[in-house]
Amino acid sequence: MMSVTELRPRTPAETALVNLAEAAGADEDARRSAIEALRREGLPHRRVEAWHYTDLRALMGRRLGKDQAIEAIAAKEAGSTESVLAPLVAGSTVVDLDRSEAASAPTGVSISASDDLADWHETPNHLDRPVDTIRVVNAAFGARIAKIAVAEGTEFASPIEMRSGIGAQSHAGCSVEVGNGAKATFVERIEGGGSPAPSSGVSYLTVGDGAEVLWIIDQAKDSGAAHLGQLNVTVGADATFKLFLLNSGGGLVRYEIHAVTAGEGSEIRLRGVNLLENDQHLDVTTTLRHTYPNTTATETFRNVVTGGHGVFQGMIKVAREAQKTDAKMACNTLLLSQDGDFSAKPELEIFADDVQCGHGATAGEINADHLFYLMSRGIPAPQAKALLVKAFVDEVVEELETEDAIAEALVAKIDAWLERSH
Repeated sequence: MMSVTELRPRTPAETALVNLAEAAGADEDARRSAIEALRREGLPHRRVEAWHYTDLRALMGRRLGKDQAIEAIAAKEAGSTESVLAPLVAGSTVVDLDRSEAASAPTGVSISASDDLADWHETPNHLDRPVDTIRVVNAAFGARIAKIAVAEGTEFASPIEMRSGIGAQSHAGCSVEVGNGAKATFVERIEGGGSPAPSSGVSYLTVGDGAEVLWIIDQAKDSGAAHLGQLNVTVGADATFKLFLLNSGGGLVRYEIHAVTAGEGSEIRLRGVNLLENDQHLDVTTTLRHTYPNTTATETFRNVVTGGHGVFQGMIKVAREAQKTDAKMACNTLLLSQDGDFSAKPELEIFADDVQCGHGATAGEINADHLFYLMSRGIPAPQAKALLVKAFVDEVVEELETEDAIAEALVAKIDAWLERSH
């Protein structure tokens, strides 16, 4: 006798999201299994450990839920037009992930389109559900994976900037392979207007042996927008992967970073600045998996909170064979208002016995002694506070000292946010 699994009744928001996915353009057959998985699994809630601090079912329920809202989204999408977005760094090669075949590639780089969708059948976060939430949304909405390949030994000075449509709702994917000994910089731009439904982006990066990659994520969605992003990185032997994430916008944002070592001598450096105001909900979730001996990783995030709710979840996992691992993680939060809060959950899971690993999280207000010192030198209180906040975040940006143009662009965006929020 055949058994039938009864689906849990879906919330109006979950039903609305599935309806949007079904209406999201052509090639529905290719997306059908992802759409059905989204319908079957629904959205994660706080009882799913990976989403405990970001109850996506409840948060989306406040944004979606009525047929009128869906009709409004459809009307907004039909009337949206793309605006001109200048590159973060002048001279960058800009790749529109929706039309990657039209991009002009630098020497030693190939750029092409594909019909591939994100693989949602597995998740890099062991605390998530069997179906990866962000990937299944990305695939259900039909995001095709653009392909970028950097040839072995290639070096180019200007960044490659990747972006998708900057309308209210967009879904994009890319797969980047950097050959052995190559050196490259990539900028992931996440911009766009507000929409109750989320946009999404899924990226895959393979860093070849001895290669060096700098990956910049600039997330500045409008205040009413929602975005789900994910970066999956494999770092080869004696390779270096450096990442800088700047979150300065969006109403509901979750960005996941999952990195794994694939050879001895690999190095991972993650840095980030999260700027929260008003009623934002911002979640950064990372997992670093050390699977080879003699690898290093450092992870530092600085958060400035004037409102809203911030989340940092960081997991460092060290396999039994990954002896001599050196991995450290820190999350530091500056609370400038009682209207905001921040939840931090750094974790270590270590099976090797010869390692140096540590993690920590701090949260507090501006140091009163530091503020008094500046004021005693004749600096008014508002300017003194601004100087201390700027020093708090600039310390992380300064680690990009060899990338002057990128650092200057990021500092300018941070300064603009600080000026607007004080």
